[in-house]
Amino acid sequence: MSDHVYKILELTGSSPTGIEDAVNAALARASETIRNMQWFEVVETRGHIQGGKVAHWQVTLKVGFTLE
Repeated sequence: MSDHVYKILELTGSSPTGIEDAVNAALARASETIRNMQWFEVVETRGHIQGGKVAHWQVTLKVGFTLE
């Protein structure tokens, strides 16, 4: 196994349907411009309330990717 150096970035994804969709939205968008993403960590979960119900989820992630 070779040694890796990781750079970490922070992303916030959102979704009206759930936490997992918010995570997937953030990762999908980041993968359009960031290569070599290896792992993520959920660091914060928030929601927007409308009419007494959850209207929107926001999930903040730390994403690690290897440097080239």
